[in-house]
Amino acid sequence: MGHAAEILGVRQAFLRSLDAAKLLTPQRSEGGHRRYSRYQLRIAARAHELVANGTALDAACRIIILEDQLTEARRINAELQQAQDRRAESDATPD
Repeated sequence: MGHAAEILGVRQAFLRSLDAAKLLTPQRSEGGHRRYSRYQLRIAARAHELVANGTALDAACRIIILEDQLTEARRINAELQQAQDRRAESDATPD
């Protein structure tokens, strides 16, 4: 956790607060130390950015969850659009 906090330029308490808020659930080493993935570090950095700009921690967590859901919805929408375009192309192609 200390290394993750150092990388992000935050205090370890901030990372613990994200864990307590259930925004991040880091893996644990055999010794019980928190281990963060790169994705979790990006989420923590985004949370720190929002909090540093005056957003309350609980609101920052909600914003991040909604941003993540929006990104996923856009990805799914793009996949569905591509599948629809492929079907339309195959229907338009003469046999």
